[in-house]
Amino acid sequence: MKQIKSFNNTHPLLYLIATPIGNLGEMTPRALDVLKEVDYVACEDTRNTKDLLAKFNISKRLVSLREHNEIEASHHVIEDLLNGTKVAYVSDAGYPAISDPGNILVKLCIEKDIAVSVVSGSSAFINALTSSNLNTNHFYFHGFLSPKESEARKELKELREKPETLIFYEAPHRIVDTIKVLFEELGDRKVSLQRELTKLNEEKLYGTLSELNNFDLSSLKGEMVIVVEGNQKEIAISDKELIEKVEWFINKGLSKKDAIELTCEVLKVKKNYIKDLIK
Repeated sequence: MKQIKSFNNTHPLLYLIATPIGNLGEMTPRALDVLKEVDYVACEDTRNTKDLLAKFNISKRLVSLREHNEIEASHHVIEDLLNGTKVAYVSDAGYPAISDPGNILVKLCIEKDIAVSVVSGSSAFINALTSSNLNTNHFYFHGFLSPKESEARKELKELREKPETLIFYEAPHRIVDTIKVLFEELGDRKVSLQRELTKLNEEKLYGTLSELNNFDLSSLKGEMVIVVEGNQKEIAISDKELIEKVEWFINKGLSKKDAIELTCEVLKVKKNYIKDLIK
């Protein structure tokens, strides 16, 4: 058990800073303030980070911490933090450690009682989920499927029964094959394919996996997010559980009518059935 307070000055502190996924206007004032204050910035790609900082007239020493040197570089950062150096870590876009390097660095920080504070910002999968027109109450973020088709199919077989909305990342050169595998392994489900989020060419496709599988995806460019409907097969729910769910929503401040409608949406039960139970 550890209890680490980020800002009481009794622990060294690492900042994880989310960076824009496309639109530089999403760089927050707090992120810029932190970047100005630290002694150096560890980053996934020094070239990309140099360009980003230059946009905001910030000049800092940059240290590479990427997939291929993550363990060694993380140990160096830990040593610097323990010696009183102020460090921030950024990946190329979005949040560090989310389908990007950074997780090893965080684990080492916690082991050494170094505080970790996240400076919030944009996230591709959150952007895509909220505009997907799919269930946002419960979701499962998977990230990138394995580039090996056999492994990707194995991963999808394990996800097939999940009722939560499924979220994947994909690169443009693999999108055709990935949609094909998703359709074959998950069946025909509702889907939203989104690309170039927050950029000038932002585009969102809504439909089904079968429709995407027959659509010409080869011309689409940019990093992509695929949001897929979860397994919608009916789950046996007792009348008692239905009544308790409605009462729970009512106790949260909803009207009886709204509580019944929300219960229907969440549990996939016909409205008239619940109305007959709730007199």
